Amino acid sequence: MEKRKKIFIALAVLFGAMSWGNTHAQQTSGEEIDWSKDFTSRITLNGYAQAGYSWETVNGVHRNDFNLKRTLLWAKARITDRWSFLFMHDFSSVVQEYYTDFRISDNKALTFRLGQFKHSFSMENPLSPTMLELIDVYSQAVLYLAGEGPDPLNGVNYGRDLGAMIYGDLANNMLHYELALMNGQGINRRDGNNLKDFIGKLELRPMNGLRLVVSGQKGVGHAVGQALWNPEIQYGEDYTRDRFSVGAEWKTGSYAPGKYKEARPISIRTEWLGGKDGNVPSQGGYLTICVPVQNGIDVIASADVFNRNTSVEGWQQSNFTAGLQYWFYKKCRLQMQYTHTLNGQRLGSDRDIFQTQFQVAF
Repeated sequence: MEKRKKIFIALAVLFGAMSWGNTHAQQTSGEEIDWSKDFTSRITLNGYAQAGYSWETVNGVHRNDFNLKRTLLWAKARITDRWSFLFMHDFSSVVQEYYTDFRISDNKALTFRLGQFKHSFSMENPLSPTMLELIDVYSQAVLYLAGEGPDPLNGVNYGRDLGAMIYGDLANNMLHYELALMNGQGINRRDGNNLKDFIGKLELRPMNGLRLVVSGQKGVGHAVGQALWNPEIQYGEDYTRDRFSVGAEWKTGSYAPGKYKEARPISIRTEWLGGKDGNVPSQGGYLTICVPVQNGIDVIASADVFNRNTSVEGWQQSNFTAGLQYWFYKKCRLQMQYTHTLNGQRLGSDRDIFQTQFQVAF
């Protein structure tokens, strides 16, 4: 019932805002407008599903599964030329996003966002899984430090939070910035304390295809669980939760966002990230390379390391991935990847996993 209520409220806000925008347009122009045509021209629907099969080997023991990882649908309404609203729901999980954007400046220099959305920390977290190369999507450091799920102190938040943000592009789009004030508690939850988190990102684009990015988070978490590698923090306790990242991405060749089959670049993305939860530091990084071959086929290679507690031996983990992907229609692809995982002594045995995934998106 709670999920249905949230969906109903979001749709009511969407339709109400669209109605207001339509009425306002009539009043200002003095013209009669076909409401149905105007409404449909302002609404954009998008979605995707990712399903696959995995074969995993740990200590000679095999496990194989079919899986449905994500089924998302979202609607974006352009209420006016400056004002928009978005609602996103994952049908295999929970409501993911609902926020409104209002462009304050006449150009792209200043836009205000309010609601629940993917926060700005790291290069990878704001990116859609439909664009990322790996079936496991994000690197270990991003998954943990951005709140995607592996951190039991923060809970499963899919890299999203509730709050407000200003962002924009400056200097002929050479400089992009994002500044946000967030609850710090994650999605669909009230803040566990009265202390808000500050997240900032600065992105420099000195030439076409190259971007240099730094981001950081300064905040205080409220523990919703306990972590074996950080036993000092107890359930319900407030603790320091700070993060930083520095990275770069280079894309070459013809590139058109949204047209992955028709215009795919060679891409190299790397990032180093670190954090501190209470007195426990963690850090890690990744390097991911994607090279188009021909006829919609890409070769992918990635190295990924992360240490949950750098002050104690045995909490480090390394992933090495190689694979292929085939774009058979626009945003639709088939992926095949093999990953070898090296675990520290506290994380158990090493792991080998072969995965395939089928993606349909529109």
